[in-house]
Amino acid sequence: MSALVQRVRDRSFRIGIIGLGYVGIPLALTACKAGFPVVGFDIDARRVDQINRGESFIKHIPTEAIASAIKEQRFRATTDFDELRDVDAIIIAVPTPLTKHREPDLSYVEATARAIAPRLRKGHLVVLESTTWPGTTDEVMRPIFEATGLKSGSDFYLAFSPEREDPGNPDFGTSTIPKVVGGDGAAALELANAVYSALVVKTVPVSSSATAEAVKLTENIFRAVNIALVNELKVIYGKMGIDVWEVIDAAKTKPFGFMPFYPGPGLGGHCIPIDPFYLTWKAREFDVTTRFIELAGQINTAMPHWVVDRIAEALDRQQGRGLNKAKILVMGIAYKKNIDDMRESPSLRLIELLEERGATADYHDPHVPVIPPTREHANLTGRASAALTPETVKGYDAVLIATDHDAVDYKALVAAARLVVDTRNACAKAGLTAENIVKA
Repeated sequence: MSALVQRVRDRSFRIGIIGLGYVGIPLALTACKAGFPVVGFDIDARRVDQINRGESFIKHIPTEAIASAIKEQRFRATTDFDELRDVDAIIIAVPTPLTKHREPDLSYVEATARAIAPRLRKGHLVVLESTTWPGTTDEVMRPIFEATGLKSGSDFYLAFSPEREDPGNPDFGTSTIPKVVGGDGAAALELANAVYSALVVKTVPVSSSATAEAVKLTENIFRAVNIALVNELKVIYGKMGIDVWEVIDAAKTKPFGFMPFYPGPGLGGHCIPIDPFYLTWKAREFDVTTRFIELAGQINTAMPHWVVDRIAEALDRQQGRGLNKAKILVMGIAYKKNIDDMRESPSLRLIELLEERGATADYHDPHVPVIPPTREHANLTGRASAALTPETVKGYDAVLIATDHDAVDYKALVAAARLVVDTRNACAKAGLTAENIVKA
């Protein structure tokens, strides 16, 4: 162990990262910047080739950062998993989605573990970063690895350290976010903590992998429940003629006891819409009902339906018509502002709901020119972003602001639109008030 830790300190410790996406790429670049040699592994040959050419496929990650790491031979990508034998740490950052029945889908994690197992050797550190239910590292990963005859804690070291990426956040990047680390035993924790201490500003060691897994779920459940609360308040206050955004902005002036969360058209991203249900599923094993989590899920899932009803109501009041045969422009297809990340974006569901009610729905997004393939919205694949000019905007019966990108000229949008339904308070933040603006 002391020899391994010393190799971490002198930067001869080789790091391998499986899964070169929104988590894996920032982590690889952070490790390169810290002085480690890094090999990235992915099953997507086109993505691997793009990385090796020094190109970025994620908007908020500069091409220059990848190109520099490749040019200086600190980073390279491969589809050859036999090279796992040559690295010292294997960090796993693969998707953990839900099934159609809202149960954990660990197929990517299990497939990755089975790919690692025949290449596992003595001295390897294996760290799972993918969000999952407490116990996955010990109950799913370890048996697959120990079936090789090697023992965790003596032959190899197994740990869990949850990713905390926030794509597009200008204030916090991978290296400046504290990292929670839990290991399968003291030796695994020592080695994993040594590695992450060299990468990030601070590590937070915890007593076990299961505890670290629970930390990640707790962070995202906290957000999901509080977003559900303000979404419910939005509906209640709206019926009372009270602006929920004004209420929240006033409440957050209290210097203690209040933390602002904001409503929206639904939940998006790779964490909040999915992660809470990993604990809901696991809780059944212990005969526990997760009522807060499930209620929050119901409220947040209902938001796209509420928004569509609000559009229909506004069209009826302003134009004397319903959604059938109406033309709607959805502003923003990414799940949050100023990025190109569409994972679980509520805009996709909004388009489907609008079209189910007979409307024609187009979208405009300055960061997403074409909708890529998604797991649950294959019917929207390939649709292109509509042009945004005063002339095109005038051709729509309503504009729905689903994502409040800064690149949009909201003053020009409101001036040209017949009706603007704003789910993000974007117009008010731009200082705009007009009779054709409706908050939803």
